[in-house]
Amino acid sequence: MTIDLADYEKGAKLKGDYEEKLAELQQRLAKIQVAHIIHDRRSVIMLEGWDAAGKGGIIKRMTAEWDPRYYQVHPISAPTEAERDHHFLWRFWTRLPAGRNISIFDRSWYGRVLVERVEGFCSKAEWKRAYEEINAFERQQVDAGTNIVKLFVHITQETQDEQLAQRLDTPWKRWKTGADDYRNRAKRADYLDAMHAMFARTDTRYAPWRVIDNNHRKAGRIAALTAVAKRLEKLVPMDFPEADPEVVKLAAKAYGYRVP
Repeated sequence: MTIDLADYEKGAKLKGDYEEKLAELQQRLAKIQVAHIIHDRRSVIMLEGWDAAGKGGIIKRMTAEWDPRYYQVHPISAPTEAERDHHFLWRFWTRLPAGRNISIFDRSWYGRVLVERVEGFCSKAEWKRAYEEINAFERQQVDAGTNIVKLFVHITQETQDEQLAQRLDTPWKRWKTGADDYRNRAKRADYLDAMHAMFARTDTRYAPWRVIDNNHRKAGRIAALTAVAKRLEKLVPMDFPEADPEVVKLAAKAYGYRVP
């Protein structure tokens, strides 16, 4: 089914209690992380989207109840000189998760067919070839046992402008914005073309895209966390072990513990 970002611009407000829904989802996600640990699974959660779309806010809430020893957040910016000397996927290989871990990418390898394409940081031949390279890369990870969740966080131009203005108005948020945001803003039509081409070429059965309408922040966060939880609950065993009998004996001896 073709993805059209115009279908994700309603910005409908959240129905129900936000804090209650958020707490429930964070508990689900906490159990999902534990399932990764005890079943030795690994997953990649990748977020793409517009500047100021709210990716960081989603990540902050998604990881709120996670054990920091078993997940990593990778904020992806422009490649270093050393990274440019390698194939564009090389720097992502080095950030893939080990067993029992979850890696979160705030932007990703899709920069090759988005910002690098639109801004001319790579040749036409390079970004056109990248679709097949990305699909092969993702298929390799899935075949090797890594789960992939791909979210695209969408906002309208109006919402983006409100967020960019808020960053300028708030002293402790000004570090989050710069000239690049306005360079990219001026080419929104070109970016939309690149985004729709990306969806058409890389929305696969083994690594499907999920678009999040984040024009209303609370509703968007709940939608994003729900999408992650639903997908990983299907991909990771969610059964938990019985208590170790030897440990139960030690607990009984130590403080009179009894199995409920």
